[in-house]
Amino acid sequence: MVKSVPSEEETRTRARTRRTILAAAVEVLVENRSAPLSQVAAKAGVARSTLQRYFPERADLVAALEVYGNELADEATERARTTEGPAIEAFSRLVSEYFGLSEVIMLTLGGEDSRTEYDEDACGPSDLALFELIERGHEDGTIDPRITPLWAQQLLWSTLYSGWSYSGVARVPVFEAHNMCLLSLVKAIGRQARP
Repeated sequence: MVKSVPSEEETRTRARTRRTILAAAVEVLVENRSAPLSQVAAKAGVARSTLQRYFPERADLVAALEVYGNELADEATERARTTEGPAIEAFSRLVSEYFGLSEVIMLTLGGEDSRTEYDEDACGPSDLALFELIERGHEDGTIDPRITPLWAQQLLWSTLYSGWSYSGVARVPVFEAHNMCLLSLVKAIGRQARP
Protein backbone atom coordinates (compact mmCIF):
# COMPACT_ATOMS: atom_id res chain seq x y z
CA MET A 1 0.00 0.00 0.00
CA VAL A 2 1.37 3.42 -0.95
CA LYS A 3 1.03 6.20 1.60
CA SER A 4 -0.36 9.40 0.21
CA VAL A 5 1.61 12.59 0.68
CA PRO A 6 -0.11 14.84 3.22
CA SER A 7 -1.65 17.96 1.78
CA GLU A 8 -0.28 21.36 2.70
CA GLU A 9 -3.44 22.07 4.72
CA GLU A 10 -3.09 18.78 6.61
CA THR A 11 0.53 19.64 7.39
CA ARG A 12 -0.45 23.11 8.66
CA THR A 13 -3.22 21.59 10.76
CA ARG A 14 -0.79 19.10 12.30
CA ALA A 15 1.66 21.90 13.07
CA ARG A 16 -1.10 23.99 14.70
CA THR A 17 -2.27 21.02 16.77
CA ARG A 18 1.29 20.27 17.85
CA ARG A 19 1.87 23.87 18.95
CA THR A 20 -1.49 23.96 20.74
CA ILE A 21 -0.52 20.84 22.69
CA LEU A 22 2.90 22.28 23.53
CA ALA A 23 1.43 25.61 24.65
CA ALA A 24 -1.04 23.75 26.85
CA ALA A 25 1.77 21.60 28.26
CA VAL A 26 3.65 24.72 29.26
CA GLU A 27 0.63 26.12 31.09
CA VAL A 28 -0.13 22.85 32.87
CA LEU A 29 3.43 21.77 33.69
CA VAL A 30 4.51 25.18 34.95
CA GLU A 31 1.89 24.78 37.65
CA ASN A 32 2.66 21.10 38.35
CA ARG A 33 5.57 19.32 36.66
CA SER A 34 4.05 15.94 37.51
CA ALA A 35 0.57 16.73 36.19
CA PRO A 36 -0.97 13.86 34.22
CA LEU A 37 -0.92 14.13 30.43
CA SER A 38 -4.71 13.93 30.47
CA GLN A 39 -4.63 17.46 31.96
CA VAL A 40 -2.43 18.64 29.10
CA ALA A 41 -4.82 17.09 26.57
CA ALA A 42 -7.82 18.71 28.27
CA LYS A 43 -6.09 22.12 28.36
CA ALA A 44 -5.23 21.76 24.65
CA GLY A 45 -8.80 20.75 23.82
CA VAL A 46 -7.75 17.44 22.27
CA ALA A 47 -8.39 13.81 23.15
CA ARG A 48 -5.71 11.95 25.07
CA SER A 49 -5.31 9.68 22.03
CA THR A 50 -4.54 12.74 19.88
CA LEU A 51 -1.88 13.88 22.34
CA GLN A 52 -0.37 10.39 22.25
CA ARG A 53 -0.22 10.43 18.45
CA TYR A 54 2.03 13.48 18.69
CA PHE A 55 3.87 12.50 21.88
CA PRO A 56 3.64 8.76 22.63
CA GLU A 57 5.52 9.07 25.95
CA ARG A 58 5.88 11.82 28.54
CA ALA A 59 9.59 11.96 27.70
CA ASP A 60 8.70 12.78 24.08
CA LEU A 61 6.60 15.73 25.24
CA VAL A 62 9.32 16.97 27.59
CA ALA A 63 11.93 16.75 24.81
CA ALA A 64 9.58 18.58 22.43
CA LEU A 65 9.13 21.36 24.99
CA GLU A 66 12.83 22.20 24.79
CA VAL A 67 12.62 22.36 21.00
CA TYR A 68 9.44 24.46 21.33
CA GLY A 69 11.24 26.85 23.69
CA ASN A 70 14.02 27.22 21.12
CA GLU A 71 11.45 27.84 18.37
CA LEU A 72 9.82 30.56 20.46
CA ALA A 73 13.23 32.12 21.19
CA ASP A 74 14.03 32.12 17.47
CA GLU A 75 10.69 33.79 16.68
CA ALA A 76 11.27 36.37 19.43
CA THR A 77 14.74 37.05 18.06
CA GLU A 78 13.31 37.65 14.61
CA ARG A 79 10.66 40.04 15.99
CA ALA A 80 13.38 41.97 17.84
CA ARG A 81 15.08 42.84 14.52
CA THR A 82 18.56 42.36 16.01
CA THR A 83 20.31 43.58 12.86
CA GLU A 84 18.55 46.97 12.81
CA GLY A 85 19.57 50.22 14.51
CA PRO A 86 22.19 50.73 17.21
CA ALA A 87 23.10 47.47 18.94
CA ILE A 88 22.06 48.68 22.38
CA GLU A 89 18.56 49.48 21.06
CA ALA A 90 18.37 46.10 19.33
CA PHE A 91 19.48 44.45 22.56
CA SER A 92 16.71 46.28 24.42
CA ARG A 93 14.16 44.98 21.92
CA LEU A 94 15.54 41.46 22.31
CA VAL A 95 15.26 41.62 26.11
CA SER A 96 11.65 42.74 25.80
CA GLU A 97 10.83 39.93 23.37
CA TYR A 98 12.48 37.29 25.54
CA PHE A 99 10.75 38.57 28.65
CA GLY A 100 7.47 37.12 27.40
CA LEU A 101 8.96 33.60 27.23
CA SER A 102 9.23 33.15 30.99
CA GLU A 103 6.99 30.11 31.39
CA VAL A 104 8.49 27.94 28.66
CA ILE A 105 12.05 28.92 29.52
CA MET A 106 11.56 28.39 33.25
CA LEU A 107 10.00 25.01 32.50
CA THR A 108 12.84 23.85 30.28
CA LEU A 109 15.76 25.37 32.22
CA GLY A 110 17.28 23.53 35.10
CA GLY A 111 16.02 20.12 34.11
CA GLU A 112 18.07 16.98 34.41
CA ASP A 113 19.59 17.54 30.97
CA SER A 114 20.58 21.17 31.46
CA ARG A 115 24.05 21.93 30.17
CA THR A 116 26.76 23.02 32.53
CA GLU A 117 29.46 23.38 29.87
CA TYR A 118 29.45 25.57 26.81
CA ASP A 119 28.84 23.59 23.63
CA GLU A 120 29.40 25.69 20.51
CA ASP A 121 27.77 23.02 18.33
CA ALA A 122 24.56 23.36 20.36
CA CYS A 123 24.18 27.06 19.50
CA GLY A 124 20.98 27.78 17.64
CA PRO A 125 20.01 30.76 15.48
CA SER A 126 18.95 32.86 18.48
CA ASP A 127 22.29 32.25 20.24
CA LEU A 128 24.25 33.18 17.12
CA ALA A 129 22.13 36.30 16.58
CA LEU A 130 22.83 37.43 20.14
CA PHE A 131 26.57 36.82 19.73
CA GLU A 132 26.60 38.80 16.48
CA LEU A 133 24.59 41.58 18.13
CA ILE A 134 27.11 41.90 20.97
CA GLU A 135 30.04 41.94 18.53
CA ARG A 136 28.26 44.61 16.47
CA GLY A 137 27.83 46.63 19.65
CA HIS A 138 31.57 46.40 20.25
CA GLU A 139 32.16 47.75 16.74
CA ASP A 140 29.60 50.57 16.94
CA GLY A 141 30.74 51.55 20.44
CA THR A 142 27.39 51.03 22.21
CA ILE A 143 28.37 47.84 24.07
CA ASP A 144 31.34 47.67 26.40
CA PRO A 145 34.06 45.67 24.62
CA ARG A 146 34.90 43.91 27.90
CA ILE A 147 31.51 42.17 27.73
CA THR A 148 32.07 38.99 25.73
CA PRO A 149 29.21 37.48 23.73
CA LEU A 150 29.12 34.41 25.97
CA TRP A 151 29.05 36.55 29.12
CA ALA A 152 26.26 38.67 27.63
CA GLN A 153 24.28 35.49 26.93
CA GLN A 154 24.72 34.24 30.49
CA LEU A 155 23.91 37.67 31.89
CA LEU A 156 20.81 37.95 29.70
CA TRP A 157 19.31 34.64 30.83
CA SER A 158 20.20 35.04 34.50
CA THR A 159 18.78 38.55 34.57
CA LEU A 160 15.62 37.43 32.78
CA TYR A 161 15.26 34.67 35.38
CA SER A 162 15.72 37.26 38.12
CA GLY A 163 13.12 39.52 36.52
CA TRP A 164 10.60 36.72 36.18
CA SER A 165 11.17 35.67 39.80
CA TYR A 166 11.21 39.24 41.09
CA SER A 167 7.69 39.84 39.82
CA GLY A 168 6.31 37.02 41.98
CA VAL A 169 8.61 37.33 44.99
CA ALA A 170 8.33 41.11 45.35
CA ARG A 171 4.69 41.05 44.25
CA VAL A 172 5.23 43.86 41.80
CA PRO A 173 3.50 44.29 38.45
CA VAL A 174 5.10 42.44 35.55
CA PHE A 175 5.82 45.72 33.74
CA GLU A 176 7.87 46.90 36.75
CA ALA A 177 9.89 43.68 36.76
CA HIS A 178 10.36 44.05 32.99
CA ASN A 179 11.59 47.63 33.38
CA MET A 180 14.03 46.65 36.15
CA CYS A 181 15.32 43.79 34.04
CA LEU A 182 15.79 45.98 30.96
CA LEU A 183 17.44 48.79 32.94
CA SER A 184 19.85 46.35 34.59
CA LEU A 185 20.84 44.64 31.36
CA VAL A 186 21.31 47.82 29.35
CA LYS A 187 23.39 49.37 32.12
CA ALA A 188 25.41 46.19 32.55
CA ILE A 189 26.50 45.83 28.94
CA GLY A 190 26.30 49.43 27.67
CA ARG A 191 29.46 51.35 27.13
CA GLN A 192 29.85 53.83 29.96
CA ALA A 193 31.81 57.04 29.68
CA ARG A 194 34.94 56.63 31.78
CA PRO A 195 36.16 59.55 33.94
